[in-house]
Amino acid sequence: MSLFIKVATITTSVFLSCNIFAATTLKLAHDLDRNHSVSKAFNYFAKEVENLSNGDIKVRIYGNGQMGNARETMELLLAGGLDLTKGSSNLEAFDDIYSIFSLPYLFRDKAHHDAVVYGDIGRKIMESSKSGGFFALSAYDTGTRSFYTNKPIHKPEDLKGLKIRVQPSPTSIKMVELMGGSPTPVAFNEIYTALQQGIIDGAENNIPTWVNTRHIELTKTYSENEHTSVPDFLVISTKTWNKLTAEQQAIVLNSARNSEQWHSKVWSEEMSSAREQASSLGGVIVASDKSEFRKVVQPIYDEYRKNSKYSDLLDEIENISP
Repeated sequence: MSLFIKVATITTSVFLSCNIFAATTLKLAHDLDRNHSVSKAFNYFAKEVENLSNGDIKVRIYGNGQMGNARETMELLLAGGLDLTKGSSNLEAFDDIYSIFSLPYLFRDKAHHDAVVYGDIGRKIMESSKSGGFFALSAYDTGTRSFYTNKPIHKPEDLKGLKIRVQPSPTSIKMVELMGGSPTPVAFNEIYTALQQGIIDGAENNIPTWVNTRHIELTKTYSENEHTSVPDFLVISTKTWNKLTAEQQAIVLNSARNSEQWHSKVWSEEMSSAREQASSLGGVIVASDKSEFRKVVQPIYDEYRKNSKYSDLLDEIENISP
């Protein structure tokens, strides 16, 4: 055998070997702080994917808004620039079915929430947008959302004149308007600065987020009216999903569901810890009159039942018994 043939044979062998063992890299971008429980769940997901695939699939994470806010990363995903991102109420701008999760006081309690989100209805909703270029692999309980400002919000009238940061969701914007506040969409990673500069007077989220993002430094009162309980989702591009082999799809999905369970355990611990931290940081948690808040948002339900093609889905959710 000539030297040329030997070199060519070795080169071809090395080339094939590199391709056989080359890892598939998936890009995941989100706008959450690294201390956020869902950000930690994404890290867990990435490790699970790599472990279950024996290193053949890797997930590269760009957190804290490195690649844009929630809407921008969704647009990037649909354009083919990202494989995975975080979704929440912003998803309703890309598929109206997700708006149902933004309805105020949709869930009666935690048991009802879990029966819907992790049951057949929740999974059906998560997979329904697949033909639209994306769908959700997993859902993460982020507790209930309430207002935090520098004064107690006991009833809707207390929100009058206050600029409240909301997610870029038509339903969320309408909700705060009906409650008497002035809804102001701001990117998640820009909230602290917006509070500092007086662009907003407060925001709405769960207690761990209020504490871990240091928003508590600028807004000392958390008013528990618990108006919504919108899950966070791990969203994948349909195009990316279709490029994966059946075995790879199973690994990615199993890893996502494992991260879901991992987060569920961590979340309850974080809730307890956050309440203690809030007190030590000078924060005050007060109760609100939920019945008054429920009354003022009723027009959202009236409009939803009248105009949404998913009104039957709302009936299914309301009729579920955990």
